[in-house]
Amino acid sequence: MTRSEKDKMLAGDLYDPSAAELQSDLAATAAWLARFNTATTMSKLDRRDILAERLAAIGANVEIRAPIYCDYGFNISVGNGAFLNFNCVILDVVAVTIGDKTQIGPGVQILTADHPREAAVRRAGLEFGRPVHIGSNVWIGGGAIILPGVIIGDNAIVGAGSVVTRNVPAGATVYGNPARIK
Repeated sequence: MTRSEKDKMLAGDLYDPSAAELQSDLAATAAWLARFNTATTMSKLDRRDILAERLAAIGANVEIRAPIYCDYGFNISVGNGAFLNFNCVILDVVAVTIGDKTQIGPGVQILTADHPREAAVRRAGLEFGRPVHIGSNVWIGGGAIILPGVIIGDNAIVGAGSVVTRNVPAGATVYGNPARIK
């Protein structure tokens, strides 16, 4: 049986992002984001309801400040009391998990989309994803970039402007490019 490009994407396998089914999902997400990103005068509850329409999971007392950008939304889970500041970008071709009470600064990028290292496969336009997991009570400073496949442990701190290329242990503080434990 042949799997759809969406099934391949969700499994983290090579897939064609230009497939019609995925383009349709991207268009639906763009419309959903436009509604959320322009609903700045709505109550927190009404804005949360908009988020709940598409996110995989959204906990209680979550605050996400517009604008936010993502590919699909349905691969993003946000824990209780989490906070995402303005201009966050989440490329969610596979799962992105954000734990309870985590605080994410403005302009943070969380990237799951990755590309083949072999030039011929990359030239064919194929890509794949690696999930990102951010634990509970994590603080990620503004402008940080979290690369595909990274796990950030509970109670960790990621300094502003850092590029996180490797897993961050629970309780660690990392900063720099590439981010290192300090």
